[in-house]
Amino acid sequence: MAVAVVGISLSAPLTTMLAAPMLALAFWRNLGGAAALLPVLLLRERRTIAGLRPRDLTSSVVAGVFLAAHFAAWLPSLSMTTVAASTALVTTTPVWTALAARVSGVRLPAATWAGLVLAVLGVALIAGVDVTVSLRALAGDGLALLGALCAGGYVLAGARARQRLSTSAYAVVCYSVCAVAIAVAAVAVGNPLVGFSGRDWLLIAAITVCAQLLGHTLFNLLLSSVGPTMVSLVILLEVPGALLFALVLLQQVPPLLALPGVALVVVGVGLVVRASRPAGLAEPGT
Repeated sequence: MAVAVVGISLSAPLTTMLAAPMLALAFWRNLGGAAALLPVLLLRERRTIAGLRPRDLTSSVVAGVFLAAHFAAWLPSLSMTTVAASTALVTTTPVWTALAARVSGVRLPAATWAGLVLAVLGVALIAGVDVTVSLRALAGDGLALLGALCAGGYVLAGARARQRLSTSAYAVVCYSVCAVAIAVAAVAVGNPLVGFSGRDWLLIAAITVCAQLLGHTLFNLLLSSVGPTMVSLVILLEVPGALLFALVLLQQVPPLLALPGVALVVVGVGLVVRASRPAGLAEPGT
C-alpha cells in the first residue's frame, strides 16, 4: 500500500512537469498499462479468453470511454490550478458514485450524507479561493470535478465488467479502448503523439510506471487481501502525498485558505467511502 500511495502521489506533480500534450501522456500510459498486462492475460488466463463473448466486453468498453474522458478533463486541470486543488477535487469520485446509487434507489446512511456535505463545502471553499486567484484556476477546478464525474462512470462500469471478467482481462480491454479513444481525440485536435524531447519521454515512462503500474495495479492486487473499503480510504492519501511532492519538485505552495477546503474534501470523501462500502472503487484514475 505504501508503494502504491507513493506511485499515485507522484502522478500529478510529474504530469505538471511535462511539456508534451496531455492527450499524448494519457495515450502512452494507457497503452503501456495494457501492454504490460497482456502477457499475464495470454499466459495465465487463456480459458478466460476462450470463454469470452462480445456482450461480456461491453462494460469494459464503456469503462474505457469514461476513463478517456476522465484523463481528457483532469490532466489539463493540473496546468490551470494547483496540484493540491486538482488532486483533491478529482478524488471526489466516491461522492458521485454514492449519489448515483441514491438516484438508483439505494438508501444512503446518515454518515454518507454527512460526508457529502463536508465534501461539497470543501469544493465550494477551494472554488471560492480560486475565484480570487484567477478565472483560469477556477476553470481548472471545474475540469478536475468533471474528471471526477467521468471517473465515477469508469468505476461503475468497471465494477460491472469485473463481475464477468478477471482483473487483467478487464484492464487490457479498458486501457486499450481508452488509448484508442485518446488517439482519435488527439488526431481530431491536432495534438502529436510522438516527437517529444528525451526529458518528456522519461517523464511519460515514469508516470506510466508510478501511476499506471505501481499505483493502479498494486491497488487492484490489494483488493482481495484488504478489501475495497480500505483500498479506497488509502487512496485518499494521494492528496497530501501529491501536495508534498509538488512542494519538493515544483516548489508549488497552494493558497493557505484553500488548505481547509482540501482537508474537508478528504475527510468528507473518507466518510462517504467508509459508510457506503463501495464494491469496486479500486483505481483512483490519476
